[in-house]
Amino acid sequence: MRALVQRVSEATVHVDDAIVGQIGSGLLVLVCAMQGDDESKPALMAAKIAKLRIFRDEDGRMNRSLLDTGGAALIVSQFTLAADTSRGNRPGFSTAAAPDLGELLFDQTVQAVSALGIRTATGRFGANMKVSLVNDGPVTIPLEL
Repeated sequence: MRALVQRVSEATVHVDDAIVGQIGSGLLVLVCAMQGDDESKPALMAAKIAKLRIFRDEDGRMNRSLLDTGGAALIVSQFTLAADTSRGNRPGFSTAAAPDLGELLFDQTVQAVSALGIRTATGRFGANMKVSLVNDGPVTIPLEL
């Protein structure tokens, strides 16, 4: 699995001009299931997301996690994280998991993050979404399992 984690002051997902997911302070997490991923990956990714120490402590150092801060997670599926641009200028996405498996692993990731006690919101799998965010820092971290 791949994820791109952004520390945010706020983030919102719109589908067809309606808000489907919204958080205040926390993490915007873009998630992509890859070929070869199985049902062991979502719990591992959820733990990594929850424990990633990228929030400031009292000394201003990135030393606190989402679990420490009580922030929320807006989790959005994004198969384009599987993009391969090694040949030419048109990205290929053949390394992404098939849509059925991708949706299953995405849903399991959301459930696993929520099970850790983190408030979660989501986009809509497979939808054309408009994602708005205020990146705090900015802090953007790629994750891969």
